[in-house]
Amino acid sequence: MVDTMALLHAFTRTSRARDKRTGTPPPPAHTALPADDQVLLDVPDDALGRALLGAAAGDPAPAAELLEATRRQAAWEHRDRYVRRLAAFARSRPQWLDTWRTRAPRDPDALLVDAQRAVDRVWDSPARAELLREVSPLITAAARADHRDPVPWRLALDHARGARAGHTYFEELWEAAVRRAPHHHGCHVAALRYLASSWHGSHRECFDFAETAAQDAPEGSLTQALPLRAAFGYLTDGCGPAVERARLDAAADRAVALSARLPSAQPWPAEPRNLLAYVLVRLGRRHDAVEQFRLTGLYATSFPWDRDADDPLGRFLEIRQEVLREVASGAGTTGTDASDAVPGRPGGERRGRPDPGGH
Repeated sequence: MVDTMALLHAFTRTSRARDKRTGTPPPPAHTALPADDQVLLDVPDDALGRALLGAAAGDPAPAAELLEATRRQAAWEHRDRYVRRLAAFARSRPQWLDTWRTRAPRDPDALLVDAQRAVDRVWDSPARAELLREVSPLITAAARADHRDPVPWRLALDHARGARAGHTYFEELWEAAVRRAPHHHGCHVAALRYLASSWHGSHRECFDFAETAAQDAPEGSLTQALPLRAAFGYLTDGCGPAVERARLDAAADRAVALSARLPSAQPWPAEPRNLLAYVLVRLGRRHDAVEQFRLTGLYATSFPWDRDADDPLGRFLEIRQEVLREVASGAGTTGTDASDAVPGRPGGERRGRPDPGGH
C-alpha cells in the first residue's frame, strides 16, 4: 500500500472536511416524465449534431469549426466530449476524418480526433498494451499541436492505463495535465480509473482522491461529481473492503447539488444525470432518482446502463418504470445500508429490484 499512498500524494493536496449532506426534497409521486417512446439515446447537442451531419456527408468543415471554437473558448469539457463522439463516428465512417488529416496534417483538432480513434480502435484487443505503444506518436503530436489543451493529456492518461504504464510515468502525465486545466473532469476520471485498475479493490483510496478533487473544484465543475464515479466503481465491483454508507450518500449528494445547477432537459448534462440516477437506485434513494429522471428528460445515455445490458435504452426505461412504481406505492424509501445494493458483498441481502448492476 506504500505505492498506493505515494501515488495518491502525487494526485492530491491536503484533504479538507467534507461538505455536510444536503439531500433533495422528494418529488411528488405523480411526477410527469416523458413517455417511453419519446426517450432518445446518446443524443448530440445541436453543435455536435451539425458536425456529425457534415461528417456523414464527407465534409469535415463543421467538425473542424466546432473543435476550433472549443480551443478558442477554452471549453475543455465540451471539447473532450466532442472529440470522443467524433472519434467514435470516425471508426465506422472514416472518410471525412481521413480527408481532414490529408488536407491539414498538422491541425491540432484533426490530430486529436485521429489519436482518440486510434486508441479506441485497439482498446478491446487482447494485445492492447502492445498495440497502444504504436499509437503514442499520434498522441504526442496532438499534445504538441496546442500546448494549452488538456484533452490530449486526458487521452495520454487513458493510454497509459491501457498500456500498463508505471506509476512514475503516469504521475508525470498527470502533472502535465493539471498544469493545463487543474479541474478538468476527463483527466480526473482518467486518474481515478488508473488508481482503480492499479490496485483492484482500492475503493477507499479512490474516494480519498475523488473527494479531495471535488472539494478543490469550482462549484459548477463536473469534477464535483468525481466522488460519484468512485461510488459507481465501488457499487459495481464487488471486491475490496466496505465503504461507509455515509460516504456513498455524500458522493451522491454532491452530485445532486451539481445536477441542480446544470441546465435541465438538455443533452450534454445527460450522462452525469444518468450515472447519478443509477447510483441513487443502487443506494435505494428512489425519490431522489425520480428527480434525476425528471431533470434528464428525453435524454438517456448508454453509460452506465450498458454495463449490464445489451440494450441500454431498454434498461434505462425498465429501471425508470420500476422506480416510479415503487415511489407511487410508497416503497421508495432510502436504505440504511448500501450492501443491499451490492451483489456479492457480505452482510447484505438485495431487497428486490430495481438493481441496474444485478446481472
